Amino acid sequence: MQVLTSLILAAFVGYAGAWYFGAVEGNFALLLFLATVVTGAYWLAERFYFLPQRQKAAALLETEAAQRRAELGKLGISQVDGDIAVARGRILAQPWWLDWTAGLFPVIIAVFFLRSFLFEPFKIPSGSMIPTLLVGDLILVNKFHYGVRLPVINTKITEGNKPQRGDVMVFRYPPKPSLDYIKRVVGVPGDEVAYLNKRLTINGQVMTTVAVPEFFDEDVMRYFKQYEESLGEHKHRILNDDDRPAFVPGTDDFAFKQNCRYSVEGVVCKVPEGHYFMMGDNRDNSLDSRYWGFVPDKNIVGKAFFVWMNFTSLKRIGSFN
Repeated sequence: MQVLTSLILAAFVGYAGAWYFGAVEGNFALLLFLATVVTGAYWLAERFYFLPQRQKAAALLETEAAQRRAELGKLGISQVDGDIAVARGRILAQPWWLDWTAGLFPVIIAVFFLRSFLFEPFKIPSGSMIPTLLVGDLILVNKFHYGVRLPVINTKITEGNKPQRGDVMVFRYPPKPSLDYIKRVVGVPGDEVAYLNKRLTINGQVMTTVAVPEFFDEDVMRYFKQYEESLGEHKHRILNDDDRPAFVPGTDDFAFKQNCRYSVEGVVCKVPEGHYFMMGDNRDNSLDSRYWGFVPDKNIVGKAFFVWMNFTSLKRIGSFN
């Protein structure tokens, strides 16, 4: 078992190392699931086989020691050198290969349950959601708000709430589902979404925007025009860059692209059933549904709702909805 366990642990370490250095495309949900299964198997083996075997060996040691003391007692020897407590403790102690498997199972299964069905942490890697979310924000995502999904295969098992316009949602990037993206829900199934001349219109109704003081982006050392936009029941801030054109360059081929009409003014799309139209709040610096299309319901990960840490600015901590 020591050799087998060493090989299993080496495989996990090798996979994590290859992922870290970019040699393979990692899947943390799958890695955590496998770790839960493997450590769970060791935990069951420890509980129902290895521990009883060690307890049986410790009981045998105590029995033999008692018999030896009894035999010596018959010879008139009452004082017996040696204490079996140390030997018994060594027999009952878990070997290292069980410490690193069965011993970790309670922690791993707790993390697996929390991450898969309740809340998952994410780190904001880009500025597409500025000013709502900044690069380096560590956020929490509610995994059950839109319905509980099975980990790895992402199959929905409970209905939950429907995504609403204005929700900040994490989803699997349609062109490459192994990547997680975060954007704001702009269009729900059946909506006609138009983003023309940098103004958002949904089903023929122009979304209200109010100019607010400019936003200073410390990463690029520039000021950007900032507006407060009303989208459904949500009010949030967006940025516009006067130096960027309104038209959408370099679009991909995607499912239901025939639902979209592109022009020099921007784009108009009819959102198909079971799909959502997503946009970043940093409107001129966001690779979103305007470029790669609609997000299917099966790609939904959860609803983002809270910044739990930003190591460069603690005042960022709090809800952003």
